[in-house]
This record gives sequence, C-alpha cells and structure tokens, in this order.
Amino acid sequence: MWMVACTSSIGTWMQKLAQSWLVLQISGSSLMLGLDSFLGEIPIFLFSLVGGVVADRADRRHLLIASQFVQMTCALLLAALVATDTVRVWHILSLSFLVGLAQAFGGPAYQALIPTLVGPSDLPNAIALNSIQFNLARIVGPVLGGLALTQLGASWCFFLNGLSYIAVVASLLAVRPRFLPAPTEESMLASMKSGISFIRRQASMESLIALAFLTTFLGIPLIIFLPVFVRDVFHQGPSAYTLLLSVSGAGSVAGALAVAAFSHSAHRGRMTLFIIVFLGVCTAAFAGSKSIFLSCVVLFLASAALIAVFALVTSLVQLTATDEMRGRVMSVYNVAFRGGMPIGNLAAGSLIEKFNAPAIIALNGLLLTCLGGYFLLPRRKISSL
Repeated sequence: MWMVACTSSIGTWMQKLAQSWLVLQISGSSLMLGLDSFLGEIPIFLFSLVGGVVADRADRRHLLIASQFVQMTCALLLAALVATDTVRVWHILSLSFLVGLAQAFGGPAYQALIPTLVGPSDLPNAIALNSIQFNLARIVGPVLGGLALTQLGASWCFFLNGLSYIAVVASLLAVRPRFLPAPTEESMLASMKSGISFIRRQASMESLIALAFLTTFLGIPLIIFLPVFVRDVFHQGPSAYTLLLSVSGAGSVAGALAVAAFSHSAHRGRMTLFIIVFLGVCTAAFAGSKSIFLSCVVLFLASAALIAVFALVTSLVQLTATDEMRGRVMSVYNVAFRGGMPIGNLAAGSLIEKFNAPAIIALNGLLLTCLGGYFLLPRRKISSL
C-alpha cells in the first residue's frame, strides 16, 4: 500500500510541476498561478464537512476508489488537451476544481482509513511514514516531471499521472480495514453538528485547527510561487524550478523522518510551536536571498520545518479522535488545513501582482514567526500537549 501510494504521489507531483509551469507560460500571470491553486483547494474548504459525514457512514475504500477515478479522468483529459494543442487556462482551472472536489470526499476517507490499519501506539509513525512517501514523491516527482516536461512535453506528465491511479485502485480493493461504519438514520446535518460538538469538547482541538489553517495560509505560498522566484529573481527556467522543488521535497522527507524519530517524545505541542517560529525565519531568509545555492539551503530547512509541523499537528488531532467520529473530525481539520492553502495562495498571488514575490513571502515569514510566538507564550493549550 505504501509503495502504491508513493507511486501515485510521484505522478501527482509530476503533474503539479508541469501544470504550474504551463499556467504561467500560457497566462504570464502570478494571479492565474494563485487562482489555479485556489480552485484546486477551495472545494476541500467548501465540501470536506460533507465528505467527513459520508466517510463515517460509507465504506471508506469505495469512497476513495471513486475519488481516485475522478482524479485519473481529469489527468488523462488534460493530457489529451495539451497533446492536441487545444488547452486553455480555463480548461486547467476547471479541471483543478474537479480534482479538488474529488479530494474533498477522498481526503477525510483516506485519513480516517489509516488508523483502522494500525494500532494507536503506531499511529504517529504511520502518519510520519505517510508524510515520508508523500514527500519522497516530491523529490522523485519533480525530477521525473522536469525530464518529461523538457524532453517529452507537458502532456506526458499528465498522462503518466493518470496511469498511476490504476495501481492505487487495485491496492484499495485488496485492503481490509478493521473498522466499518455502522448504519445510522441520523441526518447529515445532525451528524455534522455532533462532529463539531465533539471537537469543541476536546481540550486544545480548536487551537490545533486554527494553527493548521494559519500555518498553511502563510507557509504554503513559499512553495506555490517558486516559479515566480525562478523567473523574476533567478532569471532561469524549468531546470531551476525542478531543482528547487526537489530540494523542497528532500527537506520535507528529512522533516518527516525527524518526526518519526521523536514521535513518542513529550511536549510535542511546544516542539511544534518552536518549529513554526523557525519556519518563519527560514521563509523570510529565502525571500531575501539572491543566491540560488543559499536559497536551496534555506528552502530545505523551511520545507523540513513545514512538513514537521503538519505531521505533528495531524498526529495530535488523530490521537484525539475516536473511530466513530474520525471522518468528521478529520473533515473539519481538512477544512482548516487545506482551506488555508487556496485563500493564502490567492491573497499572496494578488499582492505579488501589485508588489513583488520576495516582499510578500518575507511578510509571510514574519507573520509565521509571530504566530508561533503567540501560541507559545500567551496561549498555553497547545504548548502543554
């Protein structure tokens, strides 16, 4: 299952690289680049709560298979549009929205499925391992995507990504989870309310969800707008973009391995907040760098910090949720975690159009530092975990 998920993630990152470069090439606009990311993420913000309720009522494997099929179809359709030279920006934006809609239902089901495959004591390591495969793909995917983009063209990146979903579906058919949702006559609205009530009864849960939203809002634009830095700061092309994405992926793997190594250590909440402060410093340093070598070093550290924060916060939330509530809890978490991305990317893209990328990313870094300090000092709920 791990290897299959890694293969699929490699295909996804191949597509991300080609799609970001294609949008910037066709439109020449940072705003369009931010809008593409916004449309890919906003369905998760809008529909994850519904997806969480469905994940607590239906067979999570079947829900995931349907999600994977939609994403496969979108990738193959985009490959055909590019291969026939009929692709337009609105095609890409529309397909991004459809993929995001599929992920809004598949995401809670996937996150709820993981704990039913392992025991509670192994859950932090399972989450870290999942982060490793995802971010290992961020290294291999951009390298393969860069080769495919420069040697074969963007359509091959999309086509290979589409094929990768076949292995995922086959693997899901073979999985036998330990927990299956019990039938219920409770209305969908009542199920949503009970999930939110459960979250509000848990100490620190609301603070963790707020932290997830703000960290993605401020942290993810560093990765999304790498093509703008490549073009406007370093004055290079796809090869430099591939290098930066690969360095970012390597840093993310290092961050996930560090989380796995210290998964059973005490004071994980306080550790998370210190890492956010460090992330802010690295983000601001990247924005101020004019050297691609120094930028690679800082980007490696920032990516390690970013994925460490995500893995730590996710494990703290997962350990709090019960099997019966896990889909709903993780859907609310997804709304925060994934919802911060499109809003932050759209805001950053709009501001970059008016000012410049280094200034806005540096501002995000400063705000991240303040965010970590705020939760670390005046608010003790997270730092006491």
